[in-house]
Amino acid sequence: MVEEIKTVYGLKDAKVLSVMLKVPREEFIPANLRYLAYDDGPVTIGYDQTISQPYTVAFMTHLLNLQGSETVLEIGTGFGYQAAVLSFLAKKVFTVERIKPLALAAKERLKKLGYKNVEIRVGQGEEGWREKAPFDVILVTAGVEKTPRALFDQLKEGGILVAPVGKGMNKKMIKFIKKSKRIIKRQFGIFHFVPLIEK
Repeated sequence: MVEEIKTVYGLKDAKVLSVMLKVPREEFIPANLRYLAYDDGPVTIGYDQTISQPYTVAFMTHLLNLQGSETVLEIGTGFGYQAAVLSFLAKKVFTVERIKPLALAAKERLKKLGYKNVEIRVGQGEEGWREKAPFDVILVTAGVEKTPRALFDQLKEGGILVAPVGKGMNKKMIKFIKKSKRIIKRQFGIFHFVPLIEK
């Protein structure tokens, strides 16, 4: 999987790829689909949700440029795979999931696997997690037509927000940097995501 990310996509972020070798992706895949764990594609996890393809996880994590001291907010916990990857690279990971059974299962899974710096909440992703703000980094792992204002409000000065943005299934991966009360935007390639379901 990691070799494919390096050779096919040219992503050579050693720190991110090293972490992806440490996280057992099969533990974050439904039991009947574990044979797909290391294929480079998304896998359904029920409730019309998916775990993103490994390259997408690696690329989004790469864009965050984590140094190890950050507090991260993830929107869209799913089975907890992205949170597990982030946990090796950041000081603390807060993650929000609107589907209660997924959130509870992810909490149990991460605890069982020994990830101690991840905290999960059941809630609406577009609202963020105000009580734990501000965040150094925010990662949105579901597609949005427009990045929710509340997330920018909860981002520290100089902080990074990465989200797949656009209409339809094709989203542009965008990295936002909050600087001096303005938002600097950098656009990357096209990715496919299930939508963020808002209230």
